[in-house]
This record gives sequence, C-alpha cells and structure tokens, in this order.
Amino acid sequence: MSKLSLGARLGYALGFGLWYLASLLPFWLMYRFSDLLYLLMCYVVKYRHKVIWKNLSESFPERSEDELRGLQRDFYHWFCDYIVETVKLMSLSPKALRKRMEFVGTEQIDRYMAEGRSCAVYLGHFGQWEWISTLPNWLHPDSTCVQIYHALESPAFDKLLLHVRGRNGAISVQMEDTLRRVLRYQRAQQPIVIGYIADQVPMWDSIHLWLPFLHHETPVLTGAERIIRRVDQVPFYGAISRVRRGHYRCELQLMTDEPQALQEHELTRQYFRLLEANIQASPELYLWSHNRWKRTRWEYDLRRNPKTGAIDHSPIEQVIARREAEARAAKS
Repeated sequence: MSKLSLGARLGYALGFGLWYLASLLPFWLMYRFSDLLYLLMCYVVKYRHKVIWKNLSESFPERSEDELRGLQRDFYHWFCDYIVETVKLMSLSPKALRKRMEFVGTEQIDRYMAEGRSCAVYLGHFGQWEWISTLPNWLHPDSTCVQIYHALESPAFDKLLLHVRGRNGAISVQMEDTLRRVLRYQRAQQPIVIGYIADQVPMWDSIHLWLPFLHHETPVLTGAERIIRRVDQVPFYGAISRVRRGHYRCELQLMTDEPQALQEHELTRQYFRLLEANIQASPELYLWSHNRWKRTRWEYDLRRNPKTGAIDHSPIEQVIARREAEARAAKS
C-alpha cells in the first residue's frame, strides 16, 4: 500500500470493501445477478458483439447461423457467470472452493516436486481460469505455486486483483519477470509449480511461430516453452470442464517428463492441440470476446523486413504506402 498514491489507496480500500461485501452474497443470488447481467450485455449493451460473432463464425464455419447465435448466447451466459464467480473468490473458504473447483492428477505433481523437479501447467482463457489459483489447496502444504500476470493500468485495481488471486497461497509474478524469478527458484533448488496462460496475442516483435488453431493461421507465444525447456520443468495441460453451474473440474494431463528431448516448438504445438480439443468439447467456455486474431500473417509479412527481420510499427497505411513505393522503385 505504501507504493500507492493517496487516491489509489482510497480507491483500493473502497474497492476492497465493495468487492468483499458483494462476495458474501449467496451463490443463488449471485447467479440471479448474472442472469440480469446476461440480458444487459447480450441484448442491450451487446458487449463486443461484433468481435464475438466474427471469432465464432470463423472458428466454426461448419455451423449454421442459428447454431452460432445459440453459441453466442451460451457464451454470454457463461461469461456473466465467470464475472460473479470471480467476485465470489474474494471470500470463499478453501473448503468451499475444494467442493467447487476440483483438480484431478495432483498426485503426479506432488511426486515430481518430491523428486526436486519443478512443474508447469499450461492453461488457456477457458472455463473459470481465475479459480485455478486455488491449486495450492490440492497440493502438498510445502508446495510453492506461481502464477504469471499482466500489471493493470489502475494500481488500485491491480493490487485488489492480486489480493484475490493470492488468497489461496499462489504467488503472482509479472510476465516480464518470469524467467528471472524461475531462475532464482532454480538456483535456490526450490521446485515450483507455475501456471502459463499461453493463448494470448503476441506483440509483433514476439511472433516466432504460426500455427493452425480454430481455422485460423494463428501467431502464438513460445516463451512458456522456452522457459520449460531451459530449466527442465515437467509440463502439464490443465483441461478444464464445467460439471454444472459454479462447479468446475481441472484434469492435469502430463504432456511429457522430458521436455528437452522434444523438437523445438513441439510443446507449443501440443498445447494448442489440447486447447483446441478442450474448446471443441465446450466452445461456450472460451473467451470469444478477446480479439485473438487481430494480427494476421498478411500484415506480419508486410511489416517485417525480410533482410533484417525488423518490424515496422508505423500505422498500417504508412507501411502499405512504403511497400508500394519500394515496389515501384524496384521496377524502375
């Protein structure tokens, strides 16, 4: 709190109080709010309606318009549940969370940790990923669990969300500090369990691999794989399913216990195959409101200098004009 300005500290205190009070409401009432929020977001505000429709129609070209409309409504229903369930995370006890967020396969992680090996859990923006921070409740009490996050623009809300995500013992680390912190744990010979939500959109300069994913040529992050292979972490995929409203299951599927023996990018390819299978099984649970495919291969090739590999970050209109001028100069 000492690093926050007075205004941010007041904002944090107010936000904490309101969030905590809201989290004390019973689930049945929270879900009534979710139902009302669904009507507002789906039919009145139409929250990110065009992005959601574009993502769904391009990802499931085999589905009819009626099926896609139904899937869009199902997404809005689940997304509103996700919001109120995240609010509930502020005050739910470990005992209550164990009944609602079940992990299967944790004995594998405990075994590798007992052998002194760190483990990694690949996740996507799928299902109730905020509740994955309760994994420490299922592991050996001495386990160290780490989760990676992006700092928010609002210092007060950033601190508030960190508090909620850390209530069950998980340690939050900013993405840019991930490798440094992992190496620190390795030097201290302290095995950890670290979660990677690896389906985010990479920046232009961070694109090193394109994969087929949900009928799109998709730029993907490979940083998680590089860290896993460098420090020989044992990678798992967290396959999330919704048992019923407010109840989730995460099956920890071992991907390999010899990541360094795999070909480069094979771990990333495997992760996206598993994530796609997860989405195909329950497509309404994926974060379709995220503009996942805003970076296209066409634009990447246009921005990238083939000789130096440098990326042109100018507005796309300027990039196109520059390339056209270069093409005319080459012909003359």
